[in-house]
Amino acid sequence: MQTTLPGPPRVRVAHSAIARSASFPRAVLLAAVAVLLLAGCGDSNYNWGWYVLNPALPRGASNIRFMLAGLGLTIVLSVCAIALAVVLGLLLALAGLSRNPLLRWANRIYVECFRAVPLLVLLLWMYYGLPVITGLQFGTFVAGLITLALSDAAFEAEVFRAGIQSVPRGQHEAAETLGLSRWKTFRFVTFPQAIRHILPALGNQFVYVLKMSSLVSVVGLQELTRRANELNVTEYRPLEIYTFLVAEYLALILVVSWGVRRLERRLAGGRH
Repeated sequence: MQTTLPGPPRVRVAHSAIARSASFPRAVLLAAVAVLLLAGCGDSNYNWGWYVLNPALPRGASNIRFMLAGLGLTIVLSVCAIALAVVLGLLLALAGLSRNPLLRWANRIYVECFRAVPLLVLLLWMYYGLPVITGLQFGTFVAGLITLALSDAAFEAEVFRAGIQSVPRGQHEAAETLGLSRWKTFRFVTFPQAIRHILPALGNQFVYVLKMSSLVSVVGLQELTRRANELNVTEYRPLEIYTFLVAEYLALILVVSWGVRRLERRLAGGRH
């Protein structure tokens, strides 16, 4: 007996795609409502000062422009850091999978050490401690970039290692049967399959780097968090200013997460 499915497959797929695409603005709306509800709770005697961020007022518009000016630096820092971390993490993963015991030990020492050190401590040491030892004085951007990349590379290495090992052994054997070298086997057989498995984890790491980039504000980088701190010193409206900062990060993370999910669906569709 045949089972009749409700509706043509293409119609069902289209409805599913529309529902998924609508989920992103719905999430933004729900987040905005949650912020407004939280703002309405608490001490009813609090004298709200949203005028400091009111775009209809010259003062509020200037403050908003000042805070949004740090958005580009946050994005550039995070993108550069994740790019370096991915390259370094891949090299570390290959070292960990190598037949050479020295390379495997180097991988293990790096991963364990950099995962154990808190990012803020590593940043402070990179900016204040390294110049004392080596005489090299990095700027705030470079110090933050190196710190984020070195720290995240330890996690990326484990992500890549797990993804490469998830490729079935039969794929390697088939490539060897065809006479492919180890490099060509990795480039054309192993890595394309592994990247589909690890893409969600890479997306999570990018979100992690975006959030951790706020720590670079402690050494003076003029990104989102630093500008919010400086504006709070002059306006002294911490609740309003940091609520706006939360909204900035929330919007940024939601956009990145939405983009990663779309890329995942495109790669998943390419399998069939």
